[in-house]
Amino acid sequence: MKAVGQKLTPKQELALVALLDCGEIKESAKTAGVAEVTLWRWLQSPEFQSRYRAARRQLVETAIAQLQSDCTTAARVLREVAEDREAPASSRVAAARAIIEQSVSAVQLTDLQERLEEVERLLQEQEAKRRRA
Repeated sequence: MKAVGQKLTPKQELALVALLDCGEIKESAKTAGVAEVTLWRWLQSPEFQSRYRAARRQLVETAIAQLQSDCTTAARVLREVAEDREAPASSRVAAARAIIEQSVSAVQLTDLQERLEEVERLLQEQEAKRRRA
């Protein structure tokens, strides 16, 4: 077994890609050309687990970035529906509600972020005072 910090083998890298693609051990092992038990054993390895988590995190971050880039288009569509006098009232109300709810959520999230940053700053100050004492 590899020590933490060492590179993965090409087969392990292939298995990571297969896991990201289909998420199932059986299919991933087949795609990577290894036995299921081997892939299962690799998944118990701290290095493999770490690389797998990092790869999944990167995959999610990429998807989030794509969704964020699509937000402008989505907001424009909501506004167009909300302003379309010929659209059904239910569609206009749903669009208006979505705009309002997302606006309120964004403000709440910003406020929460500011409060969290203030708490973190205060904790850092307290820690710095403790170290000096």
